[in-house]
Amino acid sequence: MPLNSDQKAEIEAQRATPQSTLRAVSEGMEAHLYTAYPVLDHGFVRVIDYMGDDAAICQAARVSYGKGTKSVQNDEGLIRYLMRHWHSTPFEMCEVKLHVKLPVFVARQWIRHRTANVNEYSARYSILDREFYIPAPEDLAAQSVINNQGRGEALSGEEAERVLRYLRDDAMRAYDHYEEMISDEGQQGLARELARMNLPANIYTQWYWKVDLHNLLHFLRLRADAHAQYEIRVYADAICKVVADWVPAAYAAFEDYRMGGATLSSKALDTVRKMLKGEEVTQESSGMSKGEWREFMGLIEE
Repeated sequence: MPLNSDQKAEIEAQRATPQSTLRAVSEGMEAHLYTAYPVLDHGFVRVIDYMGDDAAICQAARVSYGKGTKSVQNDEGLIRYLMRHWHSTPFEMCEVKLHVKLPVFVARQWIRHRTANVNEYSARYSILDREFYIPAPEDLAAQSVINNQGRGEALSGEEAERVLRYLRDDAMRAYDHYEEMISDEGQQGLARELARMNLPANIYTQWYWKVDLHNLLHFLRLRADAHAQYEIRVYADAICKVVADWVPAAYAAFEDYRMGGATLSSKALDTVRKMLKGEEVTQESSGMSKGEWREFMGLIEE
């Protein structure tokens, strides 16, 4: 279950006691506060707190007090300029704190983004729940023969059933032994900090993750990309929906310049110029490697 009874009660209490404030408020984000959005089979993402909005980005860019301009359109134009020219500090003035429940192997990939503050559930002090990520059959795939860190064709039939059986049985067996080690009848039991090492990487953990908007958008640019691993991409997709309501102007610029845009090397840009002039360019004459050429052609032929 994504949320336990205590967490549900806490959320209901928080949403039932709104507080007045003098700080800047994003109406879009207020609608998301404390609500847990399900991800995968047992995970979730929810907003615990936030600071700033689109106006805060403009205020920081102008180093002024108040809203800065009389026109929302001018603010949107400024935000697009800042995004287009890769200005970072104005976006760092907005922050969000998320509560995330996720499989351990996803957390270890996520934590590579080191520009955030993290506090994770401790299996040294507490006992982890018997909750494991088991992929849906359609999400099982073979190793890619092209990309060493990607997936290939989907598994099906008996092969998929066998893999799912292994994942479920191995996880349950490991947890049974985990429980036995920490609660041996008539004995003191193994220390939790040692017993946890027997648990598989698909067990769920939880953390609070606080990050500024600039670094959050960098995270989303990589993890909401179609090439990202599915299990972390679905978390990024859920966060994208929240950010779009929190800072709509900044998110629209992000979608345009980051998610929907591309960066070209000098060789690739020179190739585009030649193509516009009607010149024929091949991989060999472009000066690009085979890998660069394949990625370049993927961009312009989509």
